[in-house]
Amino acid sequence: MASNAHAPDSQHYYVPHGSPWPIVAAVGLFVLMWGAVAYLDNWSGAWSLLPGPLLLFFMFGGWFHTVIGENQHGVYNTQVDRSFRMGMMWFIFSEVMFFAAFFGALFYSRVLAVPWLGGAGIRALTNMLLWPHYEAVWPTNGPSHVGGQNFEAMNAYGIAAINTLILLTSGVTVTIAHHALRSGHRGRLKLFLALTFILGFCFVALQGHEYYDAYTKMNLRLTTGIYGSTFFMLTGFHGLHVTIGAIMLVVVWLRVLRGHFTPRQHFAFEAVSWYWHFVDVVWLGLFIFVYWM
Repeated sequence: MASNAHAPDSQHYYVPHGSPWPIVAAVGLFVLMWGAVAYLDNWSGAWSLLPGPLLLFFMFGGWFHTVIGENQHGVYNTQVDRSFRMGMMWFIFSEVMFFAAFFGALFYSRVLAVPWLGGAGIRALTNMLLWPHYEAVWPTNGPSHVGGQNFEAMNAYGIAAINTLILLTSGVTVTIAHHALRSGHRGRLKLFLALTFILGFCFVALQGHEYYDAYTKMNLRLTTGIYGSTFFMLTGFHGLHVTIGAIMLVVVWLRVLRGHFTPRQHFAFEAVSWYWHFVDVVWLGLFIFVYWM
């Protein structure tokens, strides 16, 4: 957050004014879910997936513009700053739980369900009666080969290794940028913050290339049984988070260029850096448990 020299008394709770953005957000989410249901149930084409994200993009732009403007005009006090920090921490915690659910699905499938289908433990009768020829190996597309007989598993030492290096490097650059901001080195701040979001977009571009190869050359798709579904759900949602994080870094960088932050007041920068470090940690888990093991 920027300097709040003219902020209201910090002892009084800040009461926000009326805003249209919450209802816009609710409408956007409803349209997004309706579009997804319409597409999945074949009520409409892929175009139904577009209005929801456009409404949400409009909402985020408008709401963030309002918050940034109020902050720059000294509307907020220290109580609001604490609320922002608590809100960001709870948001990241919810994201941790979100990915924990998908990692849990991967763990259940690999460690429990696949061995049971192969005849391990007390589920041996399932193998004998339903899938007597199924071998419990990973990766697998399931006993019924729902995704086709032949597919290739992802290689940990190709694009995945490069992307790991990219994200780890971006974690270093955003940390350098943070220290530069706190020490007042504006030139270093601008450079390393720009390097961070450039690395983020490079990660997304390489992941897109990896997906293209998976679909066109490896016969690995979202419908390729449990391996394909867990792989694309985990890496796809992570890629979405990297994209969102990179966009937020661009916004913060533009605010840096306009001189919005001071060495002592810069929570918006801190919030995005927290989010970026979270994205880095999730990717390390993905690289180890999805690609490498």
